[in-house]
Amino acid sequence: MTDTAAAPRLGSWIASGSLTAAEICAASGGSFTVIDAEHGAIDDTGLNAVIPLLKSLGQEVLVKVRAPSREAVQRPLDFGADGVIIPHVLGADHAREVCGFAKFPPLGDRSLAAERALRYGSLSPEWIAEQDTATRCYPMIEDATALAEIEEILALDVVDGVFPGPSDLAIRRGRGCYSRSPEDFADLRRIADACAAAGKPWILPAWHPAEQEFAAASGAAGLVVANEYTALSNGFTGLLEAAARRIASH
Repeated sequence: MTDTAAAPRLGSWIASGSLTAAEICAASGGSFTVIDAEHGAIDDTGLNAVIPLLKSLGQEVLVKVRAPSREAVQRPLDFGADGVIIPHVLGADHAREVCGFAKFPPLGDRSLAAERALRYGSLSPEWIAEQDTATRCYPMIEDATALAEIEEILALDVVDGVFPGPSDLAIRRGRGCYSRSPEDFADLRRIADACAAAGKPWILPAWHPAEQEFAAASGAAGLVVANEYTALSNGFTGLLEAAARRIASH
């Protein structure tokens, strides 16, 4: 997910750890899936099952990790994830440290492990170089200082792009709840412009048509547009309401 000039790719968001939900997401037409390990119900055992399933079904897999910590970043990569989204990055210095956990020395500080990502084989310089190039690391821009230091964050070699967190960013910028206000979109514009200048991609959780239109017009590389729980809620509600209307009409 590196071409900032192409039309944005579409993805889904899952959080339950359900293998069935993962299969449905993979069959729905999107090209990548974000697994929410921060707020979702999925644990390491779930990640170890869902990540290879999604990859076997042709999905690029990004994991929004539990915390900006070594263990939280490294575990999904050991399980074979294509990249990590790191929440609660406080600024450029913090990004340098925590994003380094996704890259091997001397570039970063990821620990070596003979896990699935290594295909249970032997370490080699070529494998390390391939991992550092192919593994994607996206710090979240959801803190006021991170937004102020967006250019410095994007300049880091351990950062491959960014993932805005519009709701947390609005709160931490003193605006209260995110409402897709002009000020909210101004923050997203700042991020988009910085990414364009740096030649690095940004991916937006874009649940609303206005967000999708803005992101597509602003060079986003990817849009997460389908949420597992929202899809379930809309599906069940829609089916029950449609059945109730049919019954009432007879």
